[in-house]
Amino acid sequence: MFDTVRNAFKVKDIRNRILFTFFMLIIIRIGSQLPIPGVDRNVFADWFANQSSDAFNFFDAVTGGSFLQMSVFALNITPYITSSIIMQLLTIAIPKLEEMQRDGEEGRKKIAEITRYVTVALALIEAIAMAIGFSRSGYLTDKGWLTIIQVIVTLTAGSAVLMWIGERITEKGVGNGISIVLVINIISRIPNDFGTLYEQFVKGKIPAKAVLAVVIIAAIILVTVVFVVVLQAAQRKIPVQYSKKIQGRKQVGGQSTHIPLKVNTGGVIPVIFAQSLMQFPVVIASLLGKGNGTGIGSKILKGLSQSNWCNPQEPIYSIGLAVYLVLIIAFAYFYTSITFNPLEIANNMKRQGGFIPGIRPGKPTSDYLNRILNYIVFIGAAGLSIVAVIPIFFNGVFKANVSFGGTSIIIIVGVVIETIKQIESQMLVRYYKGFLND
Repeated sequence: MFDTVRNAFKVKDIRNRILFTFFMLIIIRIGSQLPIPGVDRNVFADWFANQSSDAFNFFDAVTGGSFLQMSVFALNITPYITSSIIMQLLTIAIPKLEEMQRDGEEGRKKIAEITRYVTVALALIEAIAMAIGFSRSGYLTDKGWLTIIQVIVTLTAGSAVLMWIGERITEKGVGNGISIVLVINIISRIPNDFGTLYEQFVKGKIPAKAVLAVVIIAAIILVTVVFVVVLQAAQRKIPVQYSKKIQGRKQVGGQSTHIPLKVNTGGVIPVIFAQSLMQFPVVIASLLGKGNGTGIGSKILKGLSQSNWCNPQEPIYSIGLAVYLVLIIAFAYFYTSITFNPLEIANNMKRQGGFIPGIRPGKPTSDYLNRILNYIVFIGAAGLSIVAVIPIFFNGVFKANVSFGGTSIIIIVGVVIETIKQIESQMLVRYYKGFLND
């Protein structure tokens, strides 16, 4: 990886792209510190500190602390991520969008444009809800409508600007801009998390216990990262053979290739889906000041909150963890089903004269791909579940309260790997261009 980055700086075009990405990330971090006019940050910080739910902690992690700081980027790119997921789901449900997706580059541009409009609409809705909620709770310096409108405009504009920066990074920088923005937000919170771990397990301990704690923490992080790297890179290669054809006096075809099926086909999306579904009622209850009672509703909310799972004193609430794992597996199958169509792949192979050795073309090929896919999706979902449970377990048993966890590590590792691959491919293109020009 370090060799790739070092060699990339030797190529002027790639070096400029890396520097452009770097300066855009600096702008993002500066914007994450600029306060929203009209919001009393001290009062909001006190409210945030009193929240027992970890739903806001994860939201603050993916926004790079912007939510806690109540900066102009408080909403960050979460509306864009939600919008992208919604568009992917609608592509399956709406034939017109499905047709756009098949139209190649022009169709993707139209879908991207619609995604931008949906992003702004979602950001506006979230900004209105937050501004009105802040006003009623006394988090604004003034309860007048002018202040509320000011907060709404600032939050919406901040999210739109971040979306624009992400797209510019994709166009003029390296990697997927939106993903890189998300990663830099998560990474910016890691020093604080390490500080928290130091305060909890190292500071004030005798040297032997302190060293042991450091070794254990480092080993857990290292093992998790290595496991995620293996999970992200793992794939099942389905061999494909193409029949030989006679065109004129030449014989063409006959080559062998393969279909790479990733084990973790859904990436981090199943975890995000499951986490969002579990935490949505908890977030709403927290904003409304509910969920602190002793009734059945409050107990259900406690069971939905990750901060109460794996707690030896209250094991009953770990039922929520079992529901969470079931949701991860279910969403892994669901997301794979809308992004991978075995029947379409089988038909395309048949039209091009391709076949899987030992499997007849057409429906038998589709059925075979479905069986293999169901098998590897379960393995990928099980791997995702393990990564997601590790930080929850240590938080519940040892009270290691940090904002980064399995989801954050999956995002960081996945984006870093894809960015390095993109840099390597750009270097390869430059190499071939230079070779041909010579």
